[in-house]
This record gives sequence, C-alpha cells and structure tokens, in this order.
Amino acid sequence: MILAIHIGNTAVTVGGFEGQDQRFIGTLTADQRTADEYGIALRGLLHLHGADQTPTGAIIASVVPPLTQPLLAAVTQLVGRRPLLVGPGVKTGLNLAVENPNQVGSDLVVTAVAAAARYPLPLVVVSMGTATSFSVVDGKGSFRGGIIAPGVQISYDALIQSASMLTPTVLSAPKSVIGSNTADCLRSGCVLGSAAMIAGLLDQIEREIGTTVGVIATGGLAKLITPYCRRKITVDEHLTLKGLVYLYEKNVRR
Repeated sequence: MILAIHIGNTAVTVGGFEGQDQRFIGTLTADQRTADEYGIALRGLLHLHGADQTPTGAIIASVVPPLTQPLLAAVTQLVGRRPLLVGPGVKTGLNLAVENPNQVGSDLVVTAVAAAARYPLPLVVVSMGTATSFSVVDGKGSFRGGIIAPGVQISYDALIQSASMLTPTVLSAPKSVIGSNTADCLRSGCVLGSAAMIAGLLDQIEREIGTTVGVIATGGLAKLITPYCRRKITVDEHLTLKGLVYLYEKNVRR
C-alpha cells in the first residue's frame, strides 16, 4: 500500500492506495505538531481505516512549508524510508509554460498532471479548498497558468467576522437566488455567487485561449458549488491524491 499525502492550509489529507485502487481516504487537521505527534496521528488513522500493515512507500505534496518537515520525518519513521516529496527533480511529464515554474504550487501541478492523464485536453481544473484555484492545461498538455481566488469557506468566514450584524449559518445552497431571510441571503451570495464567478471565469478563459475546455472540479466544496455553475463540470473529489499516486508510480522503481 502506498500513502499519498496532501498537506493543505486547513487539512492534511491522507489516502491509502493499492496501485490506482483506493483503500481509504482520511484527514488530519493541519496543525503545527512534532514529528512524533504526527506519527501517532498517522498510525491512528491507518488503524481507524483497517489498514494496519506498514505502507511500502509514500509521496507528499505540501503547500504549508512549516508542516512539511515534521510530516516527512513522521512518514519516514512509519514507512522505513524517506517519502517522495513533490518539487524540483520530480518527473511530472507536465510542461510548465509560465513565467516562473518554481512558483507553481505543488498541489496545482499534481492536480493538472492527474487531470491530463485521465481526461481529454484542453481542460481546466477548478480546485475548491482554502482558495478556489483554476489550472489551465492546453491541448498539447502544457500548464498555461491559472487563477487564484478566495475560497468559498474563507470568504464566508471573513464576512461573518467583519460584519457585526451577520450571524453564522450552515453553508448550503439557498432555495432561491433572492433570499427572504439573512441566512438565505448569505447562502445565495456565497454558494450561488461562487458558482457564478466560476462560470464567468471559465467563459473568459475560453475566450482568451480560443477554444472550449473540459472542466474538472475537485476539493471538499466541489459537490456543493458545481451544480449551480451553468456549465458541464466533472467532479473528481480526490484528484490530488490520485495525481500523487500517478507521480509515485512515474518516479519510483518497484
């Protein structure tokens, strides 16, 4: 079993895979912990999902540098060898046709690689996490760049914290675009507003590159937002972990 680990801003997502077959997906909070603490948490997660056998390898993509080293150490101790860390020197097969390839986040690279391997080109990957990011892959399989916007949840949280008359509510789709109460007004603005932003930016991307694109959405909020985007969008919730497994197989000899 291979461990695929994505260190995000709010969560550490861990997947166990046998080849491309998913054994389990679990999450840990993205907190500053010691390597020992992360080691205990990872062992507990494996036990919780009935995967107590020692993994034979691991791969990590991180967008939170302070958490990278503790998790690298924890996974090295768990697996018995250093995991593959996505970054310079890792073969991706993806041409980064941007001004500064070193500035492209590892998570964007991984999702673009996974999408290009699984879906027709050209395409756009919309990742809905702390940020809502767009990754554009052209018809030749080159990463052309993208867009980064505030994520749905972080926008909602900031609004609640900044507006004293607004109170927290469950972030879900409203019954109609015109809210008849404050909670539904918030839901409309956050959910339907995000969906409209995504659809509008996709239209602009197509105009700029001169062709239609396939759209793949991933991340925890993809299923909530995409039904309201007025676009055909394929939801692949764990695309990042699938991409990590693909990169592991591409880079590590068995």
